[in-house]
Amino acid sequence: MPARLILASASPRRKELLDQIGVDYEVYPVDIDENMRRDEGVVEFVQRLAAEKARAAYQRLSESNAEITCLGADTVVEIGGDALGKPENTTQAAQILARLSAKKHKVHTAIALKNDSCELTDISTSTVEFAALTPQQIESYISTGEPMDKAGAYAIQGIAGQFVTRLDGSYSGVMGLPLYETAKLLSDCGVSVVIKKSVEE
Repeated sequence: MPARLILASASPRRKELLDQIGVDYEVYPVDIDENMRRDEGVVEFVQRLAAEKARAAYQRLSESNAEITCLGADTVVEIGGDALGKPENTTQAAQILARLSAKKHKVHTAIALKNDSCELTDISTSTVEFAALTPQQIESYISTGEPMDKAGAYAIQGIAGQFVTRLDGSYSGVMGLPLYETAKLLSDCGVSVVIKKSVEE
């Protein structure tokens, strides 16, 4: 059974979520080409990126330790059939947030696991609805810096939580790592998910 879990991501949200379910892991971020291919659908795109991250980490680390399982994940916000990634600047962040204002959008988070005997993927898709945002709200939110490294230019667990009028799906999936699907994939690949006892009486 694989002895080590490698998280192929530097995302603090994903680390926080893995900590939440009591998984022991190490962090090994990887860089891959995250450009969308021509004629690639949004779901296909996010699943491919998650799988490529897991494979890249496994390829680089397995020679020195074959008993590892690598976890890759990727999140994309979709509206009107378009994939919205992380904004490159404040102008783009404002454009994205204006587009999400008073509308529903989808958040797709794909996860992938790779070890010497197992390669699995899964995806969580949630629907999020935003309130109408004024230009002043958008400007104020961008000034906090929170949108700049987030898919869709917002963090549901942060300040932008006040913009969300409805969520259908997985809160942890919108954060960046759907816990139900992740725990199931880990179990299917032979990685133990330990439920730790509370230290509180």
